[in-house]
Amino acid sequence: MNRAPRAAVMGVLLLTPIALTACSAGQVTQTATQEPNVGNQADLEDLQLRALTLPYPTGGQYASGSDARLVGAIASTGLEGDTLVSIEGEAFDSVEVIDPDAAELAADGSTSEDLGLTIPPNGILYLSSGDGPTVALVDLAETIGAGEAIDVTFTFEEAGEVTIPVPVGVPTRDLPRGEEFDFHGEEELAGEEGSVEENPGQEARERESADEEG
Repeated sequence: MNRAPRAAVMGVLLLTPIALTACSAGQVTQTATQEPNVGNQADLEDLQLRALTLPYPTGGQYASGSDARLVGAIASTGLEGDTLVSIEGEAFDSVEVIDPDAAELAADGSTSEDLGLTIPPNGILYLSSGDGPTVALVDLAETIGAGEAIDVTFTFEEAGEVTIPVPVGVPTRDLPRGEEFDFHGEEELAGEEGSVEENPGQEARERESADEEG
């Protein structure tokens, strides 16, 4: 294929903010693992899956039975494009899609059995980014937190399937911390209490000295 369109598609994909999504590595449970903090990716024939992640959840964890948005981008460098037909995994029950370009999906949603999401030739399909369909993994099998990941299988009409560990993102801003303990204030208070305790003894000695002189 023409190298110029391929380079253009890959350049846009690498520069998109989605590609900067972060995550973290190691093994936690059978369905939840920790991955490097770089956003996960995979190549499958003419398709490139990039920056796949689940956004950082409120409270730092997705509870068992909750839903999670799937964020990422899928680029095609082929002349024919392809279609994403299913998203599946053991860590969730099903997938719901709201596609602004398809009225029937916007009204009824879609199932993981037939998504019908098109990756245009020399183009990019953005997932849950505001510029494309919103994809949600429904009814998570277990609680997962920031830096952990679940295996997700993507099946395409032409390219076939690929399984990728999709991580839970980390916070994009500093989280608030509790108030710091003021050790110096505690020391000053102790000093003040000590001075109060010493005053009665000092006053007694002064009285005894005055009585002796009298």
